Amino acid sequence: MPGELRLIIVSGLSGSGKSVALHALEDLGFYCIDNLPVTLLTAAVDEVRANNGKSPRHLAVGVDARNHADNLRELPDLLRKLEDQGVTTDIIFLHASDEILLQRYSESRRRHPLAAKGTELLAAIESERAILAEIQVAANLTVDTSRTSIYELADIVRSRVDRRETKSLSVLIESFGFKYGIPADADFVFDLRSLPNPYWTLELRGLTGMDSEVREFLDAQDSYTAMYEDITAFLDRWIPHYKEASRGYMTVAIGCTGGQHRSVYMTEKVAAELAEKHGAVHTRHNALPEQLLSRD
Repeated sequence: MPGELRLIIVSGLSGSGKSVALHALEDLGFYCIDNLPVTLLTAAVDEVRANNGKSPRHLAVGVDARNHADNLRELPDLLRKLEDQGVTTDIIFLHASDEILLQRYSESRRRHPLAAKGTELLAAIESERAILAEIQVAANLTVDTSRTSIYELADIVRSRVDRRETKSLSVLIESFGFKYGIPADADFVFDLRSLPNPYWTLELRGLTGMDSEVREFLDAQDSYTAMYEDITAFLDRWIPHYKEASRGYMTVAIGCTGGQHRSVYMTEKVAAELAEKHGAVHTRHNALPEQLLSRD
């Protein structure tokens, strides 16, 4: 059998960042094909394999709702057959809120691929969600790009997809603010809103969980330490189960009211603890501006 080939299916809603993800994978050495009919997927895999060392051993294919619905439903079974032939496969599914998708289409003035003449944009988005529902359920990794810039999305692709060793588990701990909504890509969600809030201490209000003053304040709270111990104990118990089930990705969301203080520090603290036992653990802070992430 030819050497192992890695195949990544990039799917999701129009306007959610599929082109950005494919471009990031192309920069990483993947041979990328956008909007490939599912019926031609096996032929594309065979072509890449037949070239041996003359082409990349990694293939990324964009699959969207322009495929026939019956073919989309058959995609998970097709990928299982390719796995039996020695192909390592992942489905990455990107999505965003209706509000954000409407905003992006308004700003770009592009036409939605399912928006036929006389069909309003929101109806096209809802139709696309329904068509791609089964692929989203089958996805190994889902990413909500509602609050993600194109640069952050490219970094997610690099850190979680490219740097993940084959058959290993990629763990992401992300902080968020409940006032912005719970991340839709989370496997587990922890709520820190019952804990003492640095926001109500005037000198800490403008700082973040990346600052030492905030960390010292939180470490002095017995309830914060207890929550930290409970979260790490829970994840220590369940990460091995995800690995045994051959899951490729685990996403843990830790939230507080604004996503600025308590959840940010807890995310960093939990990730550091888990990394000592379970390998590389990635972090992401959904509510912090990028320029604040390096503050200490």
